[in-house]
This record gives sequence, C-alpha cells and structure tokens, in this order.
Amino acid sequence: MSKAVRFTEYGGLAALRVEEVARPVPGAGQVLVRVRAAGINPVEAAILTGFFAEHWPATLPAGLGSDVAGVVEEVGADVAGFGVGEEVLGFTHTFELGRGSFAEFVVVEAAELVRKPAGVPWEAAGALFVAGTAAYAAVRAVGVAEGDTVVVAGAAGGVGSLAVQLAREAGATVLGLASERHHAWLTDHGIVPVPYGPGVADRIRAAAGGKVDAFVDTVGEGYVELALELGVVPDRIDTIIDFAAAARHGVRTEGNLQAATADVLAELVGRVDKGLLEVPIEASYPLDRVRDAFEHLARGHNRGKIVLVP
Repeated sequence: MSKAVRFTEYGGLAALRVEEVARPVPGAGQVLVRVRAAGINPVEAAILTGFFAEHWPATLPAGLGSDVAGVVEEVGADVAGFGVGEEVLGFTHTFELGRGSFAEFVVVEAAELVRKPAGVPWEAAGALFVAGTAAYAAVRAVGVAEGDTVVVAGAAGGVGSLAVQLAREAGATVLGLASERHHAWLTDHGIVPVPYGPGVADRIRAAAGGKVDAFVDTVGEGYVELALELGVVPDRIDTIIDFAAAARHGVRTEGNLQAATADVLAELVGRVDKGLLEVPIEASYPLDRVRDAFEHLARGHNRGKIVLVP
C-alpha cells in the first residue's frame, strides 16, 4: 500500500483526502515512479472546484497533480529508455489516466519522462513542467528577440518567474510587474521591477524609456487592456489566463498546452542544470499537509512554486 491524494467530490479543499491505496503497476510503455517532489499549480485548485468538470470529467474519487520528479521504481513492458533507480522528471495527466502525481508512487508514460541531471534539486525538477512549459510557450508566442522591451505581469509567480528569465536570456529588456517584496529577486536576475497598482501604465512607460514591444500576462485582471493601452499590438500580447479578454481583442493565449512535450521539458531542465534558469521555490509541504499547501497557494503573491514532497 502507499499514500495518494484523492478528491471525493467537487467543491474545494474539504474534498481532499490523503488515502492508503494499492501501489500502482505500470503497463506497457509505462514507468512506476517513486515521487520525490510534485509542484502544485492554480489549475489543480480550479479542478477541485469543478471548473473543468464539463470539459475534463473525472471519475470520482480521483487523483490530482501533473508535475512530478522521482526515482524509477519499476518499468513496464516495451520500456527501453529508463532503468530502475534512475532519477527522472516529467508529467502525468490526471483525467486521461485516472491518476495524479500527488502521491508516493505514480505511473507515468515513458514518453513523458526525461532524465534529471544530478545537479538539479528535487523541488526544482518536480515544479518545472506546468509552469516551465507555460512560460516557454508564452515567451515564444510573443516573439521575444534581442533588443525588445517586454513586460511580464505576475513576474515573480510560478509562470512569471520563469518567463522573465527566458525573455531576458533571449536578449530582451524585461520589465516585471510584481509586489515590492519580490523586487530584489527580480533585480538580481536582470529584470527591471515595476510595482503594481494605480499609475502602473505611467511607471511602465518611464521604466521602458520608449515603446513596449511585447507583453506576457500571467495574472488576468485587466492586463490585456493595459498592454493595448501601452501600444503593444495584439499579436505580441499573450495571456495564459484571461481568455475572455483574448477573445475580445484577438490576442494570443498560448501556454502549457502548446509546449507540453518531453522535448521542451528536457530543454528547460538543461537550462536549470547549466545555471541559466532558476526555479524559485516558495515553500515545500509533506503530502499529509496538502490542504495547507493549497491554502498557501491561494494567498497569492508567492515567489515561484509550492511543492509537495512525499
């Protein structure tokens, strides 16, 4: 037997349980991973409320969690690329496979795993997939290039903290909208911090010293309209959250789904290993405190990711 997070009904954290379940068995093309770290994401909080129930109906009780890093415990038939004892990171799809990574053991498709470099911490590896691929897709969507000035809203959050670094690596001047307690971190990473709040458009113009070329929105709450006010053309605005505004104004909505591949994950973890990309970890929680972890996430203004460590 092993422990796994399950939710028994839609409605929120009260439905979350840590239960004893049978240890999963990998099938053909699958790998059993002993989980060392699994990042939690806003999408999982939305799943709990039933927000996605119409599009991705779950058979309850269901597992939860996509991000995963751990050690190969067992391999199924037809798996040639991984061996027992190897350190890996990857992703799993809760609704498609009836399982989730918030568990001591999880079965993952071998095609959705990559090897973890020895120098990459478990928490960083286990928090990389959802936020990292969303950041990668968003920066790519707005065509960030050498000499651009790019604004990222939510610049210290799970996705934003990675997007600012990827845009900076591409040669852009990056302005990061964030709470003041995160400004030192942004400055240390070559980002120009800009406070939220009334007058933000004027502060962005002053910090940019000219035109803004691209805008990545990870927050919602009117930032698509702010980007348009700043003169950014719709084709160079990407929001990963405000789909209503995107529909109104014809801006891009590329995020995790557009870059959710093992190849992209391998590229990102390679950057982490080389010291080109930092995955900030706000906090780590044991599996038994999964509700506390989600409550921490809901408080907002976090720097980077919150991670479960079974």
